[in-house]
Amino acid sequence: MDELNLLQRITVWAIPVIFAITVHETAHGVVALRLGDPTAKMLGRLTLNPVKHIDPIGTLLVPGILLLLPGSFLFGWAKPVPITWQNLKQPRRDMALVALGGPLSNLLMALLWAGAIQVGLLLEGAGGIFLIYTGVAGIFVNIILAVLNLVPLPPLDGGRVLTGLLPPRAAWKFSQIEPYGLIILVLLLVTGILGQIIFPVVSLLLTAIAGLTGLSPGDFGYFLTALLS
Repeated sequence: MDELNLLQRITVWAIPVIFAITVHETAHGVVALRLGDPTAKMLGRLTLNPVKHIDPIGTLLVPGILLLLPGSFLFGWAKPVPITWQNLKQPRRDMALVALGGPLSNLLMALLWAGAIQVGLLLEGAGGIFLIYTGVAGIFVNIILAVLNLVPLPPLDGGRVLTGLLPPRAAWKFSQIEPYGLIILVLLLVTGILGQIIFPVVSLLLTAIAGLTGLSPGDFGYFLTALLS
């Protein structure tokens, strides 16, 4: 399995992508519940069942198409977990904490995928190689998702965090950007500006977590290049 065929490549990417998005959304609901809002729990969204979180277009179609394009930027989304901000104890502060829950869960998952690579190195044959490839994909996907969501632009998590930190009047004005947030994000993506903003941070985190996998930097780079080419 030194070189991946199309089916293997799709399988290796699909597992981390689906779980990265699922855990991200579940984490929002878990933090909201801890802070007083049971909406996600009542609607059955506090689950790791991907079916509950998958958006057919954002979770499957868009990432699937991008993965088939060599060197493309991985991008996707899930159905947002519903939050009733009126139930929160301190709404402005707590909405920021709820927003942070998603990206932090992705960083934790990246560390868990590093552990999966260590297990893969102990196994022999195709099973070990498959786990290594999947672990590398998992680290990459989760770091991208964490950093991208921390961009301070509504409706991304970073935008909600910034809204919670700004003074009320400034926060209200900033929140008015949200209806245009996706358009702005796509423009930043296609012009390459988004990559210039996030990839230095992605590279830093990728290097740090790759060092925990047991792979040499060269080997980690080899597996990642094979996945992205």
